[in-house]
Amino acid sequence: MNEGQFILLAEDDPNDVLLLERAFRKAGLGECLRVVCDGEQAVDYLAGRGTYADRERFPLPFMLLLDLKMPGIDGFGVLQWLRAQPALKQLLVVVLTSSNLQADVDRAYGLGANSYLIKPIDFEEMVGLILRFEAYWKEINRLSAEAESMRPVPMFTSLV
Repeated sequence: MNEGQFILLAEDDPNDVLLLERAFRKAGLGECLRVVCDGEQAVDYLAGRGTYADRERFPLPFMLLLDLKMPGIDGFGVLQWLRAQPALKQLLVVVLTSSNLQADVDRAYGLGANSYLIKPIDFEEMVGLILRFEAYWKEINRLSAEAESMRPVPMFTSLV
């Protein structure tokens, strides 16, 4: 995988992070995931602030996988901030959360999420979700020209 072609995961639960990292590895996509532990770190990473100021070491991701229920700045706050940033308006945002509340789904889409997924609890179901997720974004979904320019070659190369 080329530099800059990765997914940024914003997730505060270490058990969910471990599950997702294992599922991405099992799906053959382990190298494409980077993790921040909360909404504030996600904003700092995307803004290139503080620890994340060096864009050589911390380039912009192709996609943000975003948990909604985080302490401090929650996923909704990240979405609201992100969609107010002209340079980041084309960043793909996939909400990956345990919340199945319709109000959360509606609010996330209203704030500019591109997709809303419910986290499976079972590991094999998570692997299946990651594989279907990869196929959708790689094979089915069409991106705007601006979003496509953020990924000069296919994001997922291990399954090609």
